[in-house]
Amino acid sequence: MQGLDALFRPASIAVIGASHRDNGAGKLVMKNLLAGNFSGPIMPVNPKYEAVAGVMAYPNISRLPRSPDLAIVCTPAAKNPEIIEQLGSKGCKAVIILAAGTMAEQLVEMKASARLHKMRLLGPNSMGVILPHLGLNVSFAPFPAKAGRIAFVSQSAAVCSTILDWARHNDVGFSHFISLGDACDIDFAQLLDYLARDRHTHSILLYMDAVQDARAFMTAARTASRNKAVLVVKSGRTPLGAELSQLHSGGKVGMDAAYDAAIRRAGMLRVRDTHDLFAAVETLNHAQSLRGERLVILTNGGGPAIMAIDTLISRGGKLATLSEHTTVELNKVLPAAWSKNNPIDIVGDAPINRYLDSLKVLLDSDDCDAILIMHAPSASVSSSAVAKGIIQLLNTHPRAKRVNILTNWSGETSAFEARRYFTEAGLPTYRTPESAASAYMHLVEYRRNQKLLMETPESISDMPSDRETVKSLIQEAFSQQIYQLDTHEVSRLMAAYGIQTLPTWIANDSTEAAHIAEQIGYPIALKLRSPDIVHKSEVSGVVLNLRSAAEVAHSADAIFDRVSHSYPGSRITGLMVQPMARRAGSQELHIAVRSDPVFGPIILLGDGGIDWDGEEQAAVSLLPLNMTLARYLVIHALKTGKLRANRSHQSLDMEAVCRVLTKVSHLIINHPEITHLDIHPLLATGKELIALDVSLKLEPFEGEAQARLAIRPYPTEWEERATLKDGSPILMRAVLPEDEPAHKEFVNNVSEEDRYKRFFANIVIGHEELAHMTQIDYDREMAFVAIAEDGKILAVVRAVSDPDNEDAEFAILVRSDLKGQGLGRLLMEKMIRYATIKGLHSLSGMTMPTNRGMIALARKLGFKVKIDLEEGAAELKLQLADAAPRSDM
Repeated sequence: MQGLDALFRPASIAVIGASHRDNGAGKLVMKNLLAGNFSGPIMPVNPKYEAVAGVMAYPNISRLPRSPDLAIVCTPAAKNPEIIEQLGSKGCKAVIILAAGTMAEQLVEMKASARLHKMRLLGPNSMGVILPHLGLNVSFAPFPAKAGRIAFVSQSAAVCSTILDWARHNDVGFSHFISLGDACDIDFAQLLDYLARDRHTHSILLYMDAVQDARAFMTAARTASRNKAVLVVKSGRTPLGAELSQLHSGGKVGMDAAYDAAIRRAGMLRVRDTHDLFAAVETLNHAQSLRGERLVILTNGGGPAIMAIDTLISRGGKLATLSEHTTVELNKVLPAAWSKNNPIDIVGDAPINRYLDSLKVLLDSDDCDAILIMHAPSASVSSSAVAKGIIQLLNTHPRAKRVNILTNWSGETSAFEARRYFTEAGLPTYRTPESAASAYMHLVEYRRNQKLLMETPESISDMPSDRETVKSLIQEAFSQQIYQLDTHEVSRLMAAYGIQTLPTWIANDSTEAAHIAEQIGYPIALKLRSPDIVHKSEVSGVVLNLRSAAEVAHSADAIFDRVSHSYPGSRITGLMVQPMARRAGSQELHIAVRSDPVFGPIILLGDGGIDWDGEEQAAVSLLPLNMTLARYLVIHALKTGKLRANRSHQSLDMEAVCRVLTKVSHLIINHPEITHLDIHPLLATGKELIALDVSLKLEPFEGEAQARLAIRPYPTEWEERATLKDGSPILMRAVLPEDEPAHKEFVNNVSEEDRYKRFFANIVIGHEELAHMTQIDYDREMAFVAIAEDGKILAVVRAVSDPDNEDAEFAILVRSDLKGQGLGRLLMEKMIRYATIKGLHSLSGMTMPTNRGMIALARKLGFKVKIDLEEGAAELKLQLADAAPRSDM
């Protein structure tokens, strides 16, 4: 990626503002640089000195003997725009800017210079970077970092210092330690792309205040998390904290629940606080991926085990159930007083052998996926001796690697040495029962988020979507200068997407309300209409089960009276009169759509009967939704208590609710003029869901509709019909997650020879591989499929662009029995059009020299072909002349 190699693998470094001044950044940077093993030239720049730290200095940038790959700027903020311009003119490739307090206009100047000279900037307000594997410390950090497998990226320099100090004490190492600072150029997205490909990095930990480019972040995060564990600590969980984060980073203030949803959606894991952060680092450094979620606790004390279980259950974890066979085997090695259940309490005086014998039984069983071994200080046995015995057993037992092992040795002086033994042995170890259980739940939650990435969505062939009707209704509202609609005005709009609403009539006064009630029949509901009163409950603006004209008239007058006293001067636009919906056995839900400043449109789900005053009362998801994502939203709402399971969980029809959520998602994606939607309540009675109240806000919208979304939705604009040489009609469109079963059938209909030519290996394509092929984000990756009339996939072409949107690597596969029908050419021409509009400069591919059909087609389409018989490969390259600048597709 452009410029990042120079940042992370520089051949030469210049230090602008290097100095002898005590505690100055210029002195600390030089000290840290010289203390490492960097073998390239280090070039201090400062007109005041002939040498800094024994290294010859240069009076200015123009006098440097060579163009530095990397420069670290230690000068005050006011000087930096001019320095950045000078470095760019000198040919520098990457710059780290340390100074805090950079003004907005200075940032604009520096970014303009960087773009002009194709130079990358890290910072300002950065502490620098540490690359332990290279022995390179280009920072003013107070401590060095040892080499390890975790990449740490933080917007806060103070958090960097804290983590470094903790890591030094706990012997934790890093592949990269990066202080991002204010991220005026290089941000989380670029770093995730780079670290996802780095061979030294096993897992990635992010500390963030704010995301600036949500689309780029989500694309990079999803790609990175498919290959490596990515954990996120996000500050600003409260509204006040979010405002302070905005002041610190300069980013937009987004809803914390939206960040939570984005992190889950990308397959990452969020850890909540600094305590969790340290536990997460410990877990990342040692633990392996979970096979399942069944946890066994082995302990010499019931109290600590209960504390661990409380944390486990409160975070949605579960204990394993011991089989009868395991219980019998444990009875043979444990005293009669053992707990006979999980947690396995082996009694406080447990000697070493009791731990080891119990652990052997568990490892030999298939009852668990993880074991938390706990030890409280005991006068009868040494904590360190027990730890040594367990480590030796785990190193020799043939089934030990099938199970995740976590340890909690409580205490300070007596347990310190034992915890050190576990760390040296590569086993996660924790001081408290709660932190051990939290660390285990990090693994569980991460596994769940990864599973979400891989699930095949249910296909919905009958999802209604009458776009033209809705467009017409919206334009009609605009022509009348109406920007807020309620239930009786949106019934046609909602019906166009298959969402049922309750029939509604409007009354201007109590007499008209009573007359309408007589016409439609009793019982009826009466509801206030006022654009100035958001929550009708504040004035008892909803009255239900009215059974006579007198009751209706009296209730209407009472509503008007309450409003005039509580909200004098408020606009009253009448009353809504509705027949009472059947509520027996029903549940009231609240579905809403809001626009988050960072992530764009989000959907909220919670209980009805609640006037939401914030995000705490609803589960949140980013758009777009499909049936699988909608199901996860409902489950998340139930697990977090946003939907009260004790009231109606058993009767809630999951599929029906998910269909409504998916329909709402389609409505909002297709019509960017809708900025605010409330369905409150949505009455759920078995499979029947009726929107009793709906309010909707509109705003004129100009520009690219997809640009407001953090996740690129399915591109309907690329659907195209064509005809094969034999006259068969086909549909060419982007691949959908729901295509996985059809994609599997397609691959099975490709011969082994053709599969080998496509994948360069005899591979087995299972669910995970198919999920990767069908669940794409449409931003950096595109796959077009050719579909027959019977729904079968006949061919697929795929292109994945690099993070800089310069080149895309493509591959194509046609069903073996359909060659010669023109499928390959149709799909390749479509991909070339797509790549050109996307702004790519070139398309690259590789095939085998024996694949003559592909090579011939590539040449006809203008590709340059380079055949290397020794390597057994043919390289295909197409320069996209006059590539259009990328629109936000």
